[in-house]
Amino acid sequence: MQCHMALILTDDERRELHRRRRSRKIRAEDGRRATVILMLADGASFASITAVLGCFPDYINRWKQRFETDRIAGLRAKYCGQPPRIRTPAMEARIVAKTRQAPPDGSTHWSTRKLAAVIGCSHGLIAQVWRRAGLQPHRLERYMLSDDPDFEQKAADVLGLYLNPPDHAVVFAADEKTAIQALDRLDPVLPLSPGRAERHGFEYYRHGTLSLYAALNTKTGEIIGQTVPRHTSAAFVEFLQDVVDTQPRRREIHVIVDNLSPQNEGRARIS
Repeated sequence: MQCHMALILTDDERRELHRRRRSRKIRAEDGRRATVILMLADGASFASITAVLGCFPDYINRWKQRFETDRIAGLRAKYCGQPPRIRTPAMEARIVAKTRQAPPDGSTHWSTRKLAAVIGCSHGLIAQVWRRAGLQPHRLERYMLSDDPDFEQKAADVLGLYLNPPDHAVVFAADEKTAIQALDRLDPVLPLSPGRAERHGFEYYRHGTLSLYAALNTKTGEIIGQTVPRHTSAAFVEFLQDVVDTQPRRREIHVIVDNLSPQNEGRARIS
């Protein structure tokens, strides 16, 4: 059996090692190394240290040799890794600025882990900064830029009707859905049963298409709808007349529509 001589410690070294072993403010690994040296100084064998600390003999021998060479200074790790990153105003500004740039690898957007690899921090920190800044790189919204020189005035009029409609008036938002397929299943629908979902046949018969006109009463939420074989200005005028007929006589009616050609023609014919 191999015999290991006990380490000889000075009083200052023993006090410092005891301080490290008891401290709750240093890394657990530093306290573990201090415990190894103290147990060796008390004459403990490698086997007993391994049983108490759950480490390997090579671990004990490595830190014993480093302590014998450099004493307390030898218990420092040679490779401490990257310094811990915390959320500071400078770090937060850097993450936000980098998020607003396109990823260099051609990706459509940043992920937390991809940006963390570039910044040199944890992906959890990236997610925390994104939440604080309200950034969601995975989402996008589409918009259309108008070349109408009177766009701002028109937009203000429309928004005013939504937010502050005139007293004793009614506001409708009208639009259309074209080319709605009128389909009919060739096979019957089989109802659900225990262990089996409802089943639809994949073959169908086309009955052509329909267009749907609908007007939403922005105050009450009521919807007035009408289907037509084709979306034409005449059909739109007929639909608007149906909308007008639902309201009392002499009531002021505002209808908000987009610039689709049949609707423009229909508005011209009823204006």
